[in-house]
Amino acid sequence: MNQELFKKLPKVDKLLAHKELETLSKEMTYYTFVETIKSGIEFFRNKIQNEEILDFLEKDVLEKIKELGQTSKLYSLRKLINGTGTIIHTNLGRSLMSPKMVENMSEISLNYNNLEYDLKKGSRGSRYSHLEELICKITGAERALVVNNNAAAVIICLNEFAKESETIVSRGELVEIGGSFRIPDIMSLSGTKLVEVGTTNRTHPIDYEKAINENTKMLLKVHSSNYKMSGFISSVSVEEVAKLGKEKNIITMEDIGSGILVDLSKYGVTKEPTVQESIKVGIDIVTFSGDKLLGGPQAGIIVGKKELIERLLKNQYLRAFRMNKNSIALLEVVFSYYLDEREAIREIPTLRMILEPKENVHKRAVNLKKLLNDNSVETTLIETRAKIGGGSMPEETVPSYGLSFIGNANYLEKKFRDNEPAIIGRIYNDSFVIDMKTIQEYDFLEISKIIKKIIEKK
Repeated sequence: MNQELFKKLPKVDKLLAHKELETLSKEMTYYTFVETIKSGIEFFRNKIQNEEILDFLEKDVLEKIKELGQTSKLYSLRKLINGTGTIIHTNLGRSLMSPKMVENMSEISLNYNNLEYDLKKGSRGSRYSHLEELICKITGAERALVVNNNAAAVIICLNEFAKESETIVSRGELVEIGGSFRIPDIMSLSGTKLVEVGTTNRTHPIDYEKAINENTKMLLKVHSSNYKMSGFISSVSVEEVAKLGKEKNIITMEDIGSGILVDLSKYGVTKEPTVQESIKVGIDIVTFSGDKLLGGPQAGIIVGKKELIERLLKNQYLRAFRMNKNSIALLEVVFSYYLDEREAIREIPTLRMILEPKENVHKRAVNLKKLLNDNSVETTLIETRAKIGGGSMPEETVPSYGLSFIGNANYLEKKFRDNEPAIIGRIYNDSFVIDMKTIQEYDFLEISKIIKKIIEKK
């Protein structure tokens, strides 16, 4: 009987030309299409071998191939729906881009461009020139340089200004960021010697002064953007570090981390130091990320004194850390928004979500709840607190609303995550919840269909 079933298995070449699989073949590469067909046949071959089926039809094989094709045609990196309520979610791609940003990147990606060509001179140009003037205008810095992430920005600065010399840092600022990357390790990689001053919870200006010697080349301040200390604490301000550096003729640098360019305290959110403030008080070099509070793509932005940036442009690390054309295209639009603070808040998704009135979130929650209800899916509308996230503003939350689902929370979390596209929510008070702060209105219909299917199969 097994031999007869094996003979019934359709041949690969026949399935490649099968009309029922024509649509699937157009949705994936030829190689993937062939492998998917082979996997479908192999599925039935194993069933026959293990005597798990007594018979099958060609249409059964076709259906299995189509089913496998739904996964095979997907790229590893793909869209999902963020229902966690964490706005800058490190695991889910951090900051969203605006349509205008994506449009500009697509224009550059689809065409030849002047990445390193000076249109006025008709000769070789610099990729770093496209953003510098814009960044300096917004931050007040003399010059600016962009590399591929903030860790790279810190490394190249320490390597250029303090290699084989000493850099002083407060012990309370020796932070570890995501993925076990630590400031001491980054300093070691750059070639500078770390000199710790103060204690974990208290550091004073005199601690810096006592540690300064003929080998001291830099005073480094690291903003604790991904953790918070309270209680019996004391730290040295950027103003004090800048003043001491000027008095001792030592370069001062601040890794400000998230890189906010808007004073959020004006809008009722906890105060975070801005890049402009650090430049204004006289810090020589400031570095910050592009994909956190700035609201752009992954990048490390370096701003500061003219003569120092000019030295960085000659550093050998720069070629390894340089930005690509797509990120430059995205960042140019991001920084152009900041020329008008109102436009930045309106157009940059990260800032818009952080400062969005809770009434708007409530309206979205009501609308999605109604849509789900119309599809026979019951939910409870609840108040939540959404996180800003992304190693930015630790413990800071903003008002939000969520939809809570009836049923086993762990079961639902997995079912929503296993879908395509996946819906990533969170478990709150033993219930599975989708937080509306990070749900986009254009996803409503897709969300509704997914949830209805999941609930019906439960």
